[in-house]
Amino acid sequence: MKMKKRNLKLGFLGKVKNKRFFWIMNKLKNYKLLNALCLNDNDNILITLKNMNSGIVLNKFGIKTDSPALSGQKIAKIDIKKDTPILKYGTVIGFADSNIKKGQVLTNKNVLFKEFNREHNYCSKYKPTNYIENNLQISFMGYKRQDGRVGTRNYIAIVSTVNCSATVVHEIASYFTSKKLKDYKNIDGVAAFSHSTGCGMELSGEPMNLLYRTLGGYIKHPNVAATLVVGLGCERCQVGGLFQNQKLDQDDPFVETLIMQENGGTSSTIKAGIEIVKKMLDKVNNYKRVITPVSSLMVGLQCGGSDAFSSLTANPALGKAVDLLVENGGTAVLSETPEIYGVEHTLTARAINVSVAEKLMKRVDWWKNVYSKGRDVQINGVVSPGNQMGGLANILEKSLGSAMKGGSTGLMEVYKYGEKITEKGFVFMDTPGFDPVSATGQIAGGANLIAFTTGRGSCFGAKPSPSIKLATNTMLFNKMEEDMDINCGKIVDGILSLDEMGEEIFNHFIDIASGKKTKSELLSLGRHEFAPWQIGITG
Repeated sequence: MKMKKRNLKLGFLGKVKNKRFFWIMNKLKNYKLLNALCLNDNDNILITLKNMNSGIVLNKFGIKTDSPALSGQKIAKIDIKKDTPILKYGTVIGFADSNIKKGQVLTNKNVLFKEFNREHNYCSKYKPTNYIENNLQISFMGYKRQDGRVGTRNYIAIVSTVNCSATVVHEIASYFTSKKLKDYKNIDGVAAFSHSTGCGMELSGEPMNLLYRTLGGYIKHPNVAATLVVGLGCERCQVGGLFQNQKLDQDDPFVETLIMQENGGTSSTIKAGIEIVKKMLDKVNNYKRVITPVSSLMVGLQCGGSDAFSSLTANPALGKAVDLLVENGGTAVLSETPEIYGVEHTLTARAINVSVAEKLMKRVDWWKNVYSKGRDVQINGVVSPGNQMGGLANILEKSLGSAMKGGSTGLMEVYKYGEKITEKGFVFMDTPGFDPVSATGQIAGGANLIAFTTGRGSCFGAKPSPSIKLATNTMLFNKMEEDMDINCGKIVDGILSLDEMGEEIFNHFIDIASGKKTKSELLSLGRHEFAPWQIGITG
């Protein structure tokens, strides 16, 4: 059987007689001749497209640079008075800390971060999605589970309830090498998921519930066909408590458990675990890929090692792919709450109703006024050294690019960390900005694919969900091609339009979901990136 033809609305490649194609390509090719670009008529800055020496004249803007500028940095388009808002894409990304002259290079040194009022017009920009008719929706080849969800991979998971069983789950998983699995063509691997908590933590309340949600989400993830759960026996995160909290069936033939203290200790539990997994192999291998609608895809949206090109290429292009996914009935999960701070009003304006908008603001307010108040973290202004070197002045500028990953459709729901995602379309999950922790929450919620943009070169995998890496610029892609799946630098290189890049990313979703390996999978990344969010105390 064949998948349905990818009959997409976007894209002009191959249509050499299409006048619009030539117009777009010629316009983009002109970018090669530019040193800098103005993103919005209201902006008072330019973005450099290449490294420039001091004294370079930008004839189009009547500007002469006052110092060397790196690719992606900001240059004052006009004289900017002290305390005047700095505008990028017509959005405030900071304030001038002194009088800035036309042609002066702007960095985190002279762009001041401070609080300012943002108007929240809840739901004012919400528009119902124009879904593609069912008979025209795109398909992929996936693994259909008994509960109706669909996997893009077919794993056996070995999950620890507590750090004390971490070595055991890794030893069990490591026994099943690719050589031992060579006769099981439909199994992607046996993966261990251990963590650093599970005891010495609050027994009740959100810290334990969060851990329960995360473990439960992996145990019954659509990319996992069978699971072995291993506990020590005396921990606070008991196997029984986990199963009860997550409504897991103790008699499920695809879920087994072992307790080390009841099974004779480390070696005997490893041995027993190996035998249990051996018995799982045949029934897991019986799963075969079948034609499945793209509405079964749930893509977690991530960005790490961001740079100034993130908001020019990879993030908005990913947003275009997200719009295509949503139009086909699929789901996209934006997260990293600290990295939407400053532009959260653009998301509440897209909310389907006031309740959803208020849920988002409740999470942002908790981050600002409770969780990170007075602490030296990025939501309070300062981004990482890599972000700064990449041309990002502060969290406001970083958030501007980060939110673009979410495309343009309505915000349908807001979820707690690791909560099971049931709503279709564009949704938000409250997570930290640290990528392994954030992606862990998205996967626990059901994301069967991760799309990860990077400008500095994040190396990341996320078993059991394949992680697609999108480079923001060609230099990075060429330098780290073994880690990068897609070069979004083709936009500023004048090779593809933003729409065409979005289509390429969407088509990559289909290929990867149907079994093509990502670069991170070829490198066997994702063995140690399972990192549940620890929000409570350790006592």
